[in-house]
Amino acid sequence: MTHRIVFLDRDTIAPHVNVRQPDFPHEWVVYDRTPPELVAERLNGASIAITNKAPIRADTLDGLDDLKMIAVAATGTDVLDVEACNARGIVISNIRGYAENTVPEHAFALILALRRSIVGYRRDVAAGKWLEADQFCFFDHPIEDLAGKQLGILGEGVLGSSVAAIAENGFRMKAAFLDHAYVTDEARKSKTFLALPDLLATSDVLTVHCPLTPDTHHLLDIDAFKQMKPNALVVNTARGAVIKEEDLAKAVEDGMIAGAGIDVLASEPPSNDHPYMKLLERPNFILTPHVAWASTEAMQTLSDQMIDNIENFVNGNPTNVVSK
Repeated sequence: MTHRIVFLDRDTIAPHVNVRQPDFPHEWVVYDRTPPELVAERLNGASIAITNKAPIRADTLDGLDDLKMIAVAATGTDVLDVEACNARGIVISNIRGYAENTVPEHAFALILALRRSIVGYRRDVAAGKWLEADQFCFFDHPIEDLAGKQLGILGEGVLGSSVAAIAENGFRMKAAFLDHAYVTDEARKSKTFLALPDLLATSDVLTVHCPLTPDTHHLLDIDAFKQMKPNALVVNTARGAVIKEEDLAKAVEDGMIAGAGIDVLASEPPSNDHPYMKLLERPNFILTPHVAWASTEAMQTLSDQMIDNIENFVNGNPTNVVSK
């Protein structure tokens, strides 16, 4: 059998990253990006689909009788109707473990930039303020150490645990995780877990590394921000909708918290009237365009694992299978 493989959105992987083709007979069709209304048409006759952000919903699947496998070029599967795929016998494989360096490093880049007021001081120097200073330095933006402070972490998986290791080993911080009903006994032996009110009240930095679920949707809202220290920071490199975005904007504007570093939004790219857009000139707010995952090394690992998943499926040994 010659498989027809359709990659719906190649542009979601940087052009300098090599996406090798599978080592079996196939037809390889690549689109830079695919709008939702063209997904069904482009997957017509395909036995294997590759997607990162192009959605494949139940109504799309109705006419795709040849489709046997979907390789997701990401860990999250929000773009798929997993239940509908499972019901039709379509195997879904996702990517795992590829971002354990890049996401934690990006999270700490945001934390350090905010805690050391890097953005504010850089802007002041670029504006000529240092040239006009009366002494060797000036103190227009607050700087605080990380050592001895508490890092609150939402999500104790690979990424959350990696962030905790950087915090504890690199910066002598104390790591505490959000407690929830699914924490394993094994995790409790090696990690500190706190109920949400306690985690909010005691953390100097709060960083998000949990999946978006009904339980985590808008978990951080105005009530949560009111419980935090006024000098606390919020960082999100996970899923945008874990935070109620208009509430975070208000918390930053009103000084409920000291600042925020955000890499993900509930809807991407943002519109001009997104609540974060009015914060962009603030030195205590940093918005990056969903690139925490996108180191060259991580993207190459993702690409290789994606093709491995496809080859393993064709060889009868599917890997990283997603089901509900």
